[in-house]
Amino acid sequence: MTTRRARCLCGAVRVTIRGDLDDIAACHCSQCRRWSGHVWAAVPVPDDRLEIEGAEHVRWFKSSDKAERGFCGTCGSSIFWRAFGRGETDVAVGCIEPPTGLRLQRHIWVGDKGDYYDIADGAPQEDRQ
Repeated sequence: MTTRRARCLCGAVRVTIRGDLDDIAACHCSQCRRWSGHVWAAVPVPDDRLEIEGAEHVRWFKSSDKAERGFCGTCGSSIFWRAFGRGETDVAVGCIEPPTGLRLQRHIWVGDKGDYYDIADGAPQEDRQ
């Protein structure tokens, strides 16, 4: 079984991910751009395959009626996004220790993307999710 590790910038929050990962998406919605400072790239992980050390440092922000976002309360790193009741947590791909062995598979919410950049990598684009 594949094991990957991720962490925030300061290392207070450390994540172990067990098993294969798929569906790496870059979200271009205005919330994700504000949250991350640009595009939010993440991968969904079933909660039973996700272990969080330093969970006491994670702060959760309810960003809508449907989801919340988790960040390190010490350094501010954006680490998690999760929809309520889905049973999985999206982990920021940028927090995963290299080599990740992962490739971006699609772009979502491109109908809401910023006007200051182009998407030119050839990955499929969806106006919404």
